[in-house]
Amino acid sequence: MIDMLSEYYYLIPFFITTFIFGFVPGPSIMYTLAQTVTKGKRGGLIAALGIHIGCFVHIIAAALGLSAIFNLVPELYLVVKFAGAAYLVYLGVRMIMSKTNGSIPVEHITSLQKTTLFNSMLVEILNPKTAIFFIAFLPQFIDVNASLSVWLQFLILGQFINMVFSTADLIYIFIAESIVNKLKNNNLNSRILQWFGGTMLIILAGHLILDE
Repeated sequence: MIDMLSEYYYLIPFFITTFIFGFVPGPSIMYTLAQTVTKGKRGGLIAALGIHIGCFVHIIAAALGLSAIFNLVPELYLVVKFAGAAYLVYLGVRMIMSKTNGSIPVEHITSLQKTTLFNSMLVEILNPKTAIFFIAFLPQFIDVNASLSVWLQFLILGQFINMVFSTADLIYIFIAESIVNKLKNNNLNSRILQWFGGTMLIILAGHLILDE
């Protein structure tokens, strides 16, 4: 056990950096907050799950070396980048334009949850910055001479990052929910929160386009 720990001591900076990246508010936190503001805690949690699943797709792609294609074909990176931004704008506008009718019929809740999960997965999958992050960050902590294979190291370290980021999302969701519950006491406040959530998604789309 001690020998194994000494073999991977170089990962200490990886753990520290991952927690810093994870808990500093970023795009995924902004997205889950927007969902929490408009759809409540359950909507935020489902959005966080979708982001988690979408991120795992990037982890597998990085482990297989597929994400590196963005470095080889910059045009593909731009296509995915603009597609992801356009989808965020679409979700933001739809969130702003949707009507507030009070409670949601029980038969519509499951459908709404599935839609939120699918949208969140797609938002993360269409975020090329996540792919670039994994292929730029993870190789610094991959040891080709370690007892574990390179692809397995990618999967383990990548999923650790995913878990830390998801944990940060959950903490922010519960904080946001406690604030939203104090404001969501009438239809006017609900409408304002709806506009706020949709605007956050549109701003996030702009950040995705403008941030190099």
